[in-house]
Amino acid sequence: MTVVDGARPVQECNASDICGADELLALTSHCRPVIIRGHCYDWPVVREAAQGVYAVIAYLAQFDGGQTAEYFSAPAALEGRYHYGEELSGFNFSREAMKVRDALSRIAANALGQSETGYMGSLSIDAHFPGFAAENSSPALGVHIQPRLWVGNRSTVACHYDSYDNLACVVAGRRRFTLYPPDAIGDLYIGPIDHTLSGQPVSMAAGFAENAAAYPRFAQAKAKAVIVDLNAGDALYLPKLWWHQVEALDPFNILVNYWWDGFSAGRDSPYAALLLSMIAIAERPAPERAAWRAYFDHYVFRPGGHPLAHLPEEKHGVLGPLEQGNYGRIRTLVMRMLRGG
Repeated sequence: MTVVDGARPVQECNASDICGADELLALTSHCRPVIIRGHCYDWPVVREAAQGVYAVIAYLAQFDGGQTAEYFSAPAALEGRYHYGEELSGFNFSREAMKVRDALSRIAANALGQSETGYMGSLSIDAHFPGFAAENSSPALGVHIQPRLWVGNRSTVACHYDSYDNLACVVAGRRRFTLYPPDAIGDLYIGPIDHTLSGQPVSMAAGFAENAAAYPRFAQAKAKAVIVDLNAGDALYLPKLWWHQVEALDPFNILVNYWWDGFSAGRDSPYAALLLSMIAIAERPAPERAAWRAYFDHYVFRPGGHPLAHLPEEKHGVLGPLEQGNYGRIRTLVMRMLRGG
């Protein structure tokens, strides 16, 4: 197994080690990936998948909510390597809306050797397969965290990141995750943020060994990579902002995942703050950007602790705990500034 940061291997544990929300919360605070072997091995869907493609398709079909979903497909010659087309002008795959039941049948047929590969991704289980979660649920997550389902043929999903913590549960086929820590971003040659394959920007270098000359810094990112292979029944806790390329290795594969943010103070996201910083700071002179970096470190990232630690807590004002009404006070100030008030 490749190591992260050249030193520490990814942590691995058994299902019995993560049996509740407290154990999972402890993982999220460390912001490092963890393999959980056998986490969903007892799920009925895993048992059905072990019987073959049509057994698990029939199992899923009994929960079909009659909804329509987006179906992605590509010629079989591409081996499910979904990415941009030539010159970033388009994509090398097609999308179409179809009934979930029809898409499942098409994916099952592809698994037997058809002329395409296909998949459906990020399907809300409550909407598309009502009742599925009651029989197949993670004991480490509350019912308020809604699962999503990914089903398809052999594929490679381009290296990207998510803004939420992720528990990815493999229920059919094998999955390979190639992970890069957040600080590898500068060496991954990230594509556009407003012209994406499916929402998130992707690495233009990861997974393309033939383009090594065009992306010389990628060797530094590759040195930090960790490769994780999961079998049906295994799960991976993947912290937010970790880059990951996901390969479905078998002709038919299913993944169930959960996204959540256990540290959110409200509806405002760090990504929104990042975008606002782009227009407020990114094109200012370098010396001024360096000055603002010092202020961000002091007030936001806080490597030296709380910025007002030298004052009594009752004098911290809006820099006191967010849960004591300061979230709303700061948000009011920001919204007033954005409105020009």
